[in-house]
Amino acid sequence: MKRLTYKEAGVDIEAADRAVEMMKEAVAATHNANVVSALADFGGIYALGDLRQPLLVAGTDGVGTKLKIAFALDKHDTVGQDVVAMCVDDIVCQGARPLFFLDYIGIGQLVPEKVAQIVKGVAIGCQIAGCALLGGETAELPDLYAKGEYDLAGFAVGVTERDGIIDGRAVQAGDVVIALPSSGLHSNGYSLARKVLLEVGKIGLEQHVPELGRTLGEEMLQPTRIYCRSLVALFEAGLRPHGLAHVTGGGIAGNLARTIPPGLCARVDAGKVEVPAIFELIRTIGNIEIQEMYRTFNMGAGMLVVVAAGEAEAVMRSLQDSGEKPVVVGEVVVGDEQRVELTYPAM
Repeated sequence: MKRLTYKEAGVDIEAADRAVEMMKEAVAATHNANVVSALADFGGIYALGDLRQPLLVAGTDGVGTKLKIAFALDKHDTVGQDVVAMCVDDIVCQGARPLFFLDYIGIGQLVPEKVAQIVKGVAIGCQIAGCALLGGETAELPDLYAKGEYDLAGFAVGVTERDGIIDGRAVQAGDVVIALPSSGLHSNGYSLARKVLLEVGKIGLEQHVPELGRTLGEEMLQPTRIYCRSLVALFEAGLRPHGLAHVTGGGIAGNLARTIPPGLCARVDAGKVEVPAIFELIRTIGNIEIQEMYRTFNMGAGMLVVVAAGEAEAVMRSLQDSGEKPVVVGEVVVGDEQRVELTYPAM
């Protein structure tokens, strides 16, 4: 009887070892003096430093069906930034400074070059966010994923002082709502976007689209923006927002409502935010109602910042100094009917 091996069953341990070697340099570039473990250790170790009342804030997320675009184009060096953004931009909304990140890749067949591309993107995202890529896991699962496909998830941990928590309880009438522009679709709504653009519109991913100024694939793989470093700069300057909302699935209203206390309403004029061309393309091809567009996509606003009126000017200046293009889009008023009142632009 033939002696079977793990490799013949679909799992190549040598390929996994080669993948680790190929990613070492990118991972090491994200480390700082607080990292006290090595890549090959069973767990990552991170020193918290000198904090009075430290609280850890953790978050996890994935990239979703945006991965289908990466599979189709065989381009895997940007989705890593997406998974970092989806996690760190969540935990910063609680007032946390990201410390470290862990990734998980489940893949049908481990191709070292492909895994190295993915992790390189994760490392770039971590460098943008200012956190360490502390470790991760790559699992070769030949009977679980289709050929050429994988899943990607991430886990971020940050820290804040107990008196630095942002949970919306400080929001009050008179506060100003500021929007930070998105880079496009980010990593949400891809099931609808793919159906409209690829199936209904029959646009090829490598087809140049005049309205976008580039190919559809390039647009759809545009990485999610990472806002946390700009927001941490606010914290460090003593400018603590009353509320922060990462605009993902559910759109502006759905996510901002999570940080507005009962008895208050945020009135937001969405028309003040420039809407990237990709959204108008989806709306017209799919014949989608504007309310559905704003419930599904970020529509140009990737992060919302709620601040005291007296600090709005200083916050805007700090965000601009960090390279952001903030726009005042609304205010908080007394109101029991709904947490967010959204005014849609003419489209």
